[in-house]
Amino acid sequence: MTHCPICDHDLTVTACECEACRTSYGTHFKLPRLARFSKEERMLAEALILHGGNLKEMARAVNISYPTLKKRLGELADTLAAKQAEDEADIEQILQQMENKEISPEEGIKRIREINGEL
Repeated sequence: MTHCPICDHDLTVTACECEACRTSYGTHFKLPRLARFSKEERMLAEALILHGGNLKEMARAVNISYPTLKKRLGELADTLAAKQAEDEADIEQILQQMENKEISPEEGIKRIREINGEL
């Protein structure tokens, strides 16, 4: 689940736990871009990967016409570009906060790495 069932806004992860040692910690985590796709968008992206980019095979597998598939993949690319632009704006804001000394460089770097899916 990536969206609130009440208002449909993006959900945020606020805690992580290690399954092996049960160590847990809480903070605010922004999910990576691909994890913020809707269920339908994730399924389309998975199908694209599973079919090695072969759109004709993929169209048959997901039972839609080739033109419809092309349209949906274009929409998926637009969604990804929008999420990337959101992330870039968030990073710009973090850099501004660092410059204004509102947050420490360590905190800023951590947040940027999180946005880039490096944590």
